Amino acid sequence: MEEGRGSTGSINLIRSSEGKDSVVNLSGQVHQLPCCIKYDGPCAVSDYFRAKPTGIEADGLKVEEAHFRGRKLHGATIPLPDGYSGFVLGKKNLGKRKVSDMSEANSNCWETKARFDKLTYWNHDTYPSKDDAFIRSFHWFSVAKALHKPVTAEDLASAAVILKKDGSK
Repeated sequence: MEEGRGSTGSINLIRSSEGKDSVVNLSGQVHQLPCCIKYDGPCAVSDYFRAKPTGIEADGLKVEEAHFRGRKLHGATIPLPDGYSGFVLGKKNLGKRKVSDMSEANSNCWETKARFDKLTYWNHDTYPSKDDAFIRSFHWFSVAKALHKPVTAEDLASAAVILKKDGSK
């Protein structure tokens, strides 16, 4: 953390600063490409990047095809796990205020600009597979759920019975 900067802030996942629902649904429009694009401004992506279905199913995933800068890409659209959503965040517009009114916490406020519940990931030269690192990273959600699930009295009792059957103390 940078010295002199606070670690507090807020994220508004429901409404914009104007108080109206202006959250765009980007489901089916979010893509994870196997490259780095060093540009973050506006671009007419849909004019040039056009995915089309191939009719092929690999490893239970419906394969799509697209081209980026002359390279063929194979991809699949996958839903986010149940209970999860993706968000596009933007700095909250605090409007015109006096410098003395601007606290450190208010300078780190974010609001939702868009949300999505599915995305398309792309591979170079290979069909999408459940063995892809990107798909395998989704397994962490079930591991995290198991690790952070509250332990009940029944869980402790059943663990004690298992330990006794093993001969452990």
